[in-house]
Amino acid sequence: VQLVESGGGSVQAGGSLRLSCAASGYIFNTYCMGWFRQAPGKERERVASIYSTGDTMYADSVKGRFTISRDWAKNTLYLQMNNLKPEDTAMYYCAAGFPSVGCTRYWGQGTQVTVS
Repeated sequence: VQLVESGGGSVQAGGSLRLSCAASGYIFNTYCMGWFRQAPGKERERVASIYSTGDTMYADSVKGRFTISRDWAKNTLYLQMNNLKPEDTAMYYCAAGFPSVGCTRYWGQGTQVTVS
């Protein structure tokens, strides 16, 4: 399984970005997928996850601003980020795996998001 993120960039506070994560290889239907981020000097944190049932979960810090979605046909994961804040600046990673391992069996290489 390979995961390739795209869509990162630099935006001003209040702006929007849409991240994509293209998956190749065999993705089990029961896999969940998620977005994580890591800012310099901080631990990686879970931003949002989506499960095979369609259920989603979000970190409190992004609720109401970020939306995770998944296109099964295209095997692609998305993260719509609105009303971005400087504290959202981080490297964003997508991941996939069984829920039992926190959706983190496979990782992408990351895409940088910078909010000024």
